[in-house]
Amino acid sequence: MLKKPTPQQTELEMVTIASLVPSDHLLRKIDAAIDFSFIHDRVAHLYCADNARPALDPVVLFKMLFIGYLFGVRSERQLMREIQVNVAYRWFLGCG
Repeated sequence: MLKKPTPQQTELEMVTIASLVPSDHLLRKIDAAIDFSFIHDRVAHLYCADNARPALDPVVLFKMLFIGYLFGVRSERQLMREIQVNVAYRWFLGCG
C-alpha cells in the first residue's frame, strides 16, 4: 500500500536565531568590533521626540544599508527580500 508522507512543516522546534548563525560569520565579527550606538547621537537632531508616529530605529536602517553594501545587494527591494530569508542578516539587525 502506498502511503503519503506527512508534511515536516507541522513539527515545532525551539531554536534561537543566534544559534543558527555560525560563530565565525563576518557579521558576528563586525557586531563584536563596532558599537553602532553612536548613530543615535549623530541623528538625534533629525527626529522629533513628541510629534508624529514613532520612527524606525536609525541604527537598524544604517545596518540594513551596510549589509547591502557589504554583500553587494544592488537594490533596496532586493535587500528587503534578502533580509527576509537570511538568518545572519536578521540576527545582525536584531529581528526575530
